[in-house]
Amino acid sequence: MSNRKWSLVIAFFMLVANVYAQRMSREEYLRKYQQLAISEMVRSGVPASIKMAQAMLESDNGNSNLAQRSNNHFGIKCKTGWTGGKVYHDDDEKNECFRKYRSVEDSYVDHTEFLRNNPRYAFLFQLPIGDYEEWARGLKKAGYATHHSYDKLLIKVIEDNQLWRLDQGITSDQLAQFEQRRVGGKADGTVLINPYSSRKITLHNGLKSVVTREGDTFETLAQEFALKTWELYRFNDYPKGYQPKPNEIIYLQGKKKKASGASHYHVVTEGESMHYISQYYGIRLKPLYRRNDMRFGDPIQIGQVLSLQKPKK
Repeated sequence: MSNRKWSLVIAFFMLVANVYAQRMSREEYLRKYQQLAISEMVRSGVPASIKMAQAMLESDNGNSNLAQRSNNHFGIKCKTGWTGGKVYHDDDEKNECFRKYRSVEDSYVDHTEFLRNNPRYAFLFQLPIGDYEEWARGLKKAGYATHHSYDKLLIKVIEDNQLWRLDQGITSDQLAQFEQRRVGGKADGTVLINPYSSRKITLHNGLKSVVTREGDTFETLAQEFALKTWELYRFNDYPKGYQPKPNEIIYLQGKKKKASGASHYHVVTEGESMHYISQYYGIRLKPLYRRNDMRFGDPIQIGQVLSLQKPKK
């Protein structure tokens, strides 16, 4: 082989190596464009988690040929009425027309307008911003992509990368800073500041808890505090399907078998239930019944004295 041919071969492999070395990772893509997704959410109501997950999937984290050639990060085709730049790319069919943008920011903004101005996506904007699962299913139902599991793919990307935090305006950089403080520091007070929102986590009976607000559900609380929905049901002795009312105490960790400190007994007053008492003292409901020689579900009476620590004699 001539020196010229060897030079061409070497140059080719160097080019390939350089391309792969410059590939953006998913984490890098998130850090680069997360604020753009959040700002578009604030402007339009499209969840930042959904926008980021779609961009990651459709653009292969900004590495796809379409994203590189045309800044198209959402795989949006030209469609009727598009007057902007165009690029042709093989997709479901050969040589299909895709929108071309001057910048990635233009792609993010146009994705928002594409959803807002298309009647088949109108129902999505009736969904809560934090309900990324329903948004993902809605996009699949409306035919955004042809993949038969498009909704499941979006949900997996969101949950694997904790993108739902973006819906609360929390970037990965802020999360990393909090985690560093959490691991390196030690809480010594009775109040911890939740980094994901303005809500406070209080230590109630030595257990982490929050006070619910109007509109809270176990699903949104689970997302906010990085828990599973079933964990919140179990921690709070609630049946599946129950939704909290405003100003309820909701525990973020399992309750204890008995009350702590000086709380040995409780005298039942009007309007109280065993569940209310178990929440008030941070005691698991079934042990509370057993401690008072009661069957689960037995009614209580005004003036009844309940033992909170030792078995009732």
